Amino acid sequence: MNTVKIGNITVGGQNPIALIAGPCVIEDPQRTLKIGQSIKAIAERLGVPYIFKASFDKANRSSHSSFRGPGLEEGLAILKHIKETLKVPVLSDIHCSNQIEAAAAVLDILQIPAFLSRQTDLLHQAALTGKVVNVKKGQFLAPNDMKNVINKLREAGNENILLTERGASFGYNNLVADMRGLPIMRSMGYPVVFDATHCVQLPGGAGTSSAGQREFVPYLTRAAVATGIDVLFMEVHDNPEEALSDGPNMLYVDQLEDLLKDVIAIDNVVKRHK
Repeated sequence: MNTVKIGNITVGGQNPIALIAGPCVIEDPQRTLKIGQSIKAIAERLGVPYIFKASFDKANRSSHSSFRGPGLEEGLAILKHIKETLKVPVLSDIHCSNQIEAAAAVLDILQIPAFLSRQTDLLHQAALTGKVVNVKKGQFLAPNDMKNVINKLREAGNENILLTERGASFGYNNLVADMRGLPIMRSMGYPVVFDATHCVQLPGGAGTSSAGQREFVPYLTRAAVATGIDVLFMEVHDNPEEALSDGPNMLYVDQLEDLLKDVIAIDNVVKRHK
């Protein structure tokens, strides 16, 4: 398996599981930073490599009136400040090719949202930056379909690839996490990420916004880690009830440490037997 270097963190192979976590979207800059500081403190106590995430723009909200974030210029400035303050790598979504140059100047990981995972030009242009590209598997794709995504990125000369499972459409307003997909994608030779919080999302389930079932996050997390994933992706908030996007499926910061202790224990067992 190819390993991928993200700042001073190496993921894949026999390396310990890493954590990508933060709020869904950049809200108040101070609150967003504070959430990152809380997560970093937990990760450091437990020895878990940490990458901060937050979106500068949520371009696929259910309603036109939903909060989208501060936008490209202001959002990247906030992420740059968080990166310099926390001294950790940062990740955010890109949605169109004209965002890539500015985003690549700040971000360590360019993330392709699930709905855009087949957008050839976006994938190609992101890969040309040489940055790590994390592609979320579309809710409409089978795990084996990600081979085509990998080929698009590799054709641009980029081997810094992460593949993320975030659930597959299962009827209306529902997702299911098929654990078979994790080893299938990992067998393609690149590190695999499990998005534990989006897998419990109920897309459009609240009419003008998505609903979610955060109570199932710990169960899916432990199951996914047991398959041998390389990175755990979680959206975390100090008070999800006040979150401006995806609150129903985000994890409370104060629930994170106990769950990560389970993650570390399971990961140690699995990696020892690979």
